[in-house]
Order: sequence, then C-alpha cells, then structure tokens
Amino acid sequence: RYEPTWGSLDARPLPTWFDEAKFGVFIHWGVFSVPSFGSEWFWWYWQKEKREPYVKFMDTNYPPGFSYEDFGPLFTAEFFDANQWADILKDSGAKYVVLTSKHHEGFTLWGSKYSWNWNAVDVGPKRDLVAELATSVRNRTDLHFGLYHSLFEWFNPLFLEDATNAFKTRKFPTSKSLPELYEIVTKYEPEIIWSDGDGNAPDTYWNSTGFLAWLYNDSPVRDTVVTNDRWGAGSICAHGGFYTCSDRYNPGRLLPHKWENCMTLDRGSWGYRRDARLRDYLAIEDLVKQLAETVSCGGNLLMNIGPTHDGRIAVVFEERLRQVGAWLKVNGEAIYGTKPWRAQNDTATPGVWYTFRPGEGKVNAIFLNWPESGILELGEPRAKLGETQVKLAGYKELLKWVALGEKGMVIALPQLTPQQLPCQWGWTLQLTDVH
Repeated sequence: RYEPTWGSLDARPLPTWFDEAKFGVFIHWGVFSVPSFGSEWFWWYWQKEKREPYVKFMDTNYPPGFSYEDFGPLFTAEFFDANQWADILKDSGAKYVVLTSKHHEGFTLWGSKYSWNWNAVDVGPKRDLVAELATSVRNRTDLHFGLYHSLFEWFNPLFLEDATNAFKTRKFPTSKSLPELYEIVTKYEPEIIWSDGDGNAPDTYWNSTGFLAWLYNDSPVRDTVVTNDRWGAGSICAHGGFYTCSDRYNPGRLLPHKWENCMTLDRGSWGYRRDARLRDYLAIEDLVKQLAETVSCGGNLLMNIGPTHDGRIAVVFEERLRQVGAWLKVNGEAIYGTKPWRAQNDTATPGVWYTFRPGEGKVNAIFLNWPESGILELGEPRAKLGETQVKLAGYKELLKWVALGEKGMVIALPQLTPQQLPCQWGWTLQLTDVH
C-alpha cells in the first residue's frame, strides 16, 4: 500500500499503457467557450486584471452589469454529439483523451453536488457532458478516458478566504475541491487525473498526497490510473506520475522521467476563440514534427482542441486530428509502444528523429524533409553489409544503402511521384540490425 507521502507515491510504477500510448487529445470546454474571445482565462483577464481588449469587448457587446455568471445559461451544447466526438478522436489515432471536467472558473461539466447551480446539469446544457463523452469513448473506441480538474477557482469566496489566511485555513479544499475529485473518480472511473491550478498553495493545503494514496490504494481505478505533476506549488516536474513541467514543454532531449508535452493547436488559446486567424493554428507539418520530437525523447504528446459553446469541434481542428490519424496509419509503428534509442536525433542530417522497438530490434528514423537529391545521409546508425535492412514505411521494396565507415550510412530513397508517396509531412525508415 502507498503511504500519503511523496516518497511512497513517487515510487509507484507508471501503468505501462500510458508510455505505450504516446498520443492523446486534450479538450478545453466550459463557460469560457461562450465569449470565446482572447483566452480561456477570459473571466480573470476581464474582471481581475481588467485587460483593455477584454473590458472593451464586454462594453461593446454586452449590457451594463452583465456578469460572467450570465454566460452560464448561454453555454448550450445543442450540437454536442458525443458519438461524433468519439469517432473523430478514434480517427485521430490518439490513444487517450483528457476532458476539462472543471477549469479555474469552477463550472463543472457534470452535475456535481459540490457545485450547486454552477454545473452543466443545473445550468446551460442541462446535461451530464462528462458522462456522455465517457460512455461514447468507451463504447466506440479503445481510447483511455481521462479528466482534467482544476484544484483552485479564481473567484470562489472560500478559496479567497483561505488565501487571505495564507492557507492556514482549509475551507475550500475540504468542502469543494477534494470532494469533487473523489466524486469524478468514483462516478466516471477516469484513467487519467490531469490536475492543474494550484493557486500558489502548497500540496499540504490541497491534501494531494492523501487523495493520491486513496487513488492508488482503494479507488476503482487504482491499477490503471495515471496522474500528472500539478498537485500544489513546488510539485510540478518533481512529484506525481508523469511530468508536464510547463505548458508546451518540449525539451528536445531525453529525460530520465516519463513526461508529457501538452500543447494546443491554437497558438493563442486552449479554449475556442472566435477571433482566431488561420495563421494562429499549427499546420499539420508542425504537429508531425512535435510528435516525432516528443516521442523520440521519451514523452507523450497531448494535443489540445477547444470546442464551441454549442458543442461543435471546429472543422479546422477536425481536419488536423484526421490528418494526424492518416499519418499514424502509415507511421504508427514508429510511434506507439516505442522506446527512446541511444540517439534521439541525427548528427548528420537535421530533422531526423529516432525511436526504437526493443522486441523487434528495429530502429525507426523519422525524417521530416524529403531530400531533393533522393539520398538521405544518417550519421548515427552502425550498418553492417549483409545484415542491415532498410525499409520505407508504407512502401514494399527494400531500399539500397551504403555504410560510411564505422558509423553512418547513405540511403537511396525510391523515386516516387507525390501521388506514390506513402504519406505526406514526414516519413519513416525502418532499420533492422543496426548495431
């Protein structure tokens, strides 16, 4: 049994499914999807920081005295079709999904008995959005279902009172945050608890170690659940399950601890923005690059989309997800279930990232630029005549190659028209018997 101490909790082995999954989809959805302007931090920027664009947006478009709470009934989700979402998620090639069950605004996407009249069953959709998505994902896909949960809430009077008392009192975690966490785990059995928003309070204030000990010892998901590292000030990149370290974390080198790169398709926001421009969205080439870099360095990629207040996944997000799925159909063997190799990227040619399949002894070289010469030089593999074989994922014939002394090789890529290429945006060479 795990003790409620970091020493004990941090020693828990990460369930293997998470490292093998490599790719997940993050979904930021909530009342912030109604103004859908600027950022999912809309309430904070408007009311607390009084940032000019937000104040002006409200003055221009809403009557005087309109409060953030008034957005609640406008979060309608009338087009939300959980089956359709599940099908898009499946086609993306993702192996897990993480939905924001509650962001820093405190609005829960399930009918929480600890969030009276500020939840999706009492206000707005009048539906349990968490239950609907969980059911569809489990019935229609093999994805693991996870939930994001914000510990703190910007404007909750109990939290503000505790903060004023320098967190010597614990009214908020005992009456709101912790009861909600126990509630979502027992009710929806998520296999990921993606915690966030410590409000600058230490983990002792949140009783994070107490909750995690219960989660790992006695909860219905004790054997399969994975957690992140956001459990109180100072725990990020130091304690918990996998490390996130910061948003959009992509170190470009091998880390000793399992980590995740959580990033978003819209460079400017995690929630949906009506004011986003096309250039604000990452291109599919950017996403394939992030995936290859992240996985080669031992990480998972958690790619975020923000649905609209009425429950639609915007077409640009759907297209990106389906593009990643199409790429993974050809190159999935270089991603899923791989381990980092002795070299993460190539020394001779930039834009080449390595992964390794230990069971098969196969090294994958993912290259992002097809050389004009049709010749690809790799500086890392040690190839041996008569033993080493080189294949292009999605192409039948073996490729010709020449060794460059002790280390390195030159590979002749097949001469293909754009239509004959097995995929776009990045390709995989499968190398067997490179010592």
